[in-house]
Amino acid sequence: MPQFSRSLDIYQGFNFKKDKQSPVGFVTKLTLGGELDLAADQGSIKDPVLPGQDMEESVVGVLSHYLWETGTTDAMYLSMQVSVKNKTTLSAKLLNDWTSMDVTFGYVIYEYDPVKKKYFKSNWTEPELEGILEKNGDQLNLTVADDPSTEVQSPKNFTLQIGIKPQTKEQTVNMATGDGYNLTKIWGITEESA
Repeated sequence: MPQFSRSLDIYQGFNFKKDKQSPVGFVTKLTLGGELDLAADQGSIKDPVLPGQDMEESVVGVLSHYLWETGTTDAMYLSMQVSVKNKTTLSAKLLNDWTSMDVTFGYVIYEYDPVKKKYFKSNWTEPELEGILEKNGDQLNLTVADDPSTEVQSPKNFTLQIGIKPQTKEQTVNMATGDGYNLTKIWGITEESA
């Protein structure tokens, strides 16, 4: 089965330049444990589709990597840069017990279409997705760096990595292979009632 894996340009995400065509991505929503809403506090992020304009809403994080094997039960793996506030909030939560593994999240990835000479959404959520924190043995697949990133020094930001498995319900992931070449994939399987 094909996978959707993208290494994304953090610098371009924070400091968008119209003459550069590298892929960028953003996490627009991230709620962990059903109660911990990470703040959408990365403002002044430029919209790749409308260069020169800020995105309509601030983002939780700037993506550096995204991986999904595209299977309905496959986990999604996101690596992103988050603010000092979100790093501090999540670090405190990681030191406590988790009563809920629920995750609600939204993201958007943009790539450049060399034929139409413009950016397009290549993978995005609409509406947001509902998942469960992935575990590796007894450990949650959720980390946040102690030290700030050196790729983009202002605003100060920290790497957050997370693995998310789907809830037991069908959800839609929007994808595109070029501007106007859209498709959808299902993430999650509806549990049959007995």
